[in-house]
Amino acid sequence: MKEHRHVPDLDRLSVVIALILLAYATTSFVTFPTKTLNLQLPGFLIEVNVNFTTLVAVVVAILAAAGSDWIINGHPHLQDEIRWHHWIVPAFTAIAIGIPLGTLPVSSAWWIIFALGGVLMVGVLTAEYISVDANDVRYAFAVMALNAVSLALFLVITTAISGGGYRLYILLIAVFPAAFLISARTMHLRLVTAWNIPWAFAIALIVTQVAAALFYLPLRSIQFGMITLGVLYGLITVASNIEEKYPRRTVWIEPAVMTVVFCLIGFL
Repeated sequence: MKEHRHVPDLDRLSVVIALILLAYATTSFVTFPTKTLNLQLPGFLIEVNVNFTTLVAVVVAILAAAGSDWIINGHPHLQDEIRWHHWIVPAFTAIAIGIPLGTLPVSSAWWIIFALGGVLMVGVLTAEYISVDANDVRYAFAVMALNAVSLALFLVITTAISGGGYRLYILLIAVFPAAFLISARTMHLRLVTAWNIPWAFAIALIVTQVAAALFYLPLRSIQFGMITLGVLYGLITVASNIEEKYPRRTVWIEPAVMTVVFCLIGFL
């Protein structure tokens, strides 16, 4: 089997990164009053606060997804007609970068996060490009990097929402799709060809239920994030081990150990 070593087109990569960083740079200079959108449903009222940072996060997520598709479209060994799974990690990365940029004042720390966010986006888009071709010599490293970034982004998103003082329905609206998409993408990368949507849905449902239970406990945001991350990682690993036909005696060992480790780290 012939091995490949392709790199993304630098012009396309530069344009995408420039647009994303430019969008986030505007949050330091453009502001407008927060608008509250009310949706009255039977039994409760949903309030959503919309500000410029929120709009920028949505726009940047779309830019990252579209940019990822544009970059991988130039891969010489691209065969998949459906490429939506290559949008997931870049979009979540763009949103996660915007969380600290939208809360910190413009300072040296803000510019450091701004620069590191650009470097992270370059790495994620490059890894997505490499993951198109399973015969690429760097494929295993790209898969490992994307999985690690996906889990880290889930931690950032859940920790930020938990620490932001949002109501339970906002937390659940964010946790379920994030857990579902990350589970589906991670299992697809690990199993190479298989898409296990039922597994991803079941994992997301369990993680959301755990998050709802933890919401009412006196936990710090990092503890909440680490516990939900541990549950997510454990369930993904169990599902992947089952699909890969691991022996029944060992299918639970790694997931159980790592879940406990994540929980302990959160409390330590």
